Amino acid sequence: MRWDALSRRLRWAAAAGPRRLLGPRAPPWAAAAAAWPSPSSSSPPSPASCWSCGLALPPASPPPRFFCPSCRALQPPEPRADLFRLLGCERSFQVDVGLVQQRFRSLQRALHPDFFSRRPQAEQNFSKQHSSLANKAYRTLLSPLSRGLYLLELNGVELEKGTDAEADPEFLSEIMEINEKLSDANNDAKIEEMENFIADDLQEAKKYLAKMKYFANLEEKLKKKKIPS
Repeated sequence: MRWDALSRRLRWAAAAGPRRLLGPRAPPWAAAAAAWPSPSSSSPPSPASCWSCGLALPPASPPPRFFCPSCRALQPPEPRADLFRLLGCERSFQVDVGLVQQRFRSLQRALHPDFFSRRPQAEQNFSKQHSSLANKAYRTLLSPLSRGLYLLELNGVELEKGTDAEADPEFLSEIMEINEKLSDANNDAKIEEMENFIADDLQEAKKYLAKMKYFANLEEKLKKKKIPS
């Protein structure tokens, strides 16, 4: 099922009242669940209960559970939500940026606070949280650097503070070379060098991303230098 269809169904659920629940109609996103890609390395959260009607909700599976299947109330975001899973992506450094953009827009159309202005205050608050989380997922997955750092975080690996404190000419030259490769989305060298994520070679990935982080910091400093005071 296309994401725009999912968006329409989610909006239908947000506006649905109790009388529309009497028929045999399936939950608004039921048909979309089968078409949603299943990230292999993410685990759904434990069962919970609907805050509105108290229904015991089964563990969520793609797509993420936004509405209660019984009363159609918008549910709060999952604690420690997986940003890859939120946008229906595999946990991988290689993502389809166009697909990420499309799914982000669909989520924003379905869960934007404007659509919940006449719903209970709890749902208004949840819609703001969902919208904010979707923005965070989009920003994180869109950038190779933030996407890579997030992958490391998911695997319990963090860059040490001061990673960018030391640099020599050879290191800076290597950073420039890496940046040139990253700028070419079709460059096979980029794919080959980043395959360490797929192979779970986290320490090598950590070293690589430290270099990317250093270059990003240098680039930001250069931009600030160019801005007239």
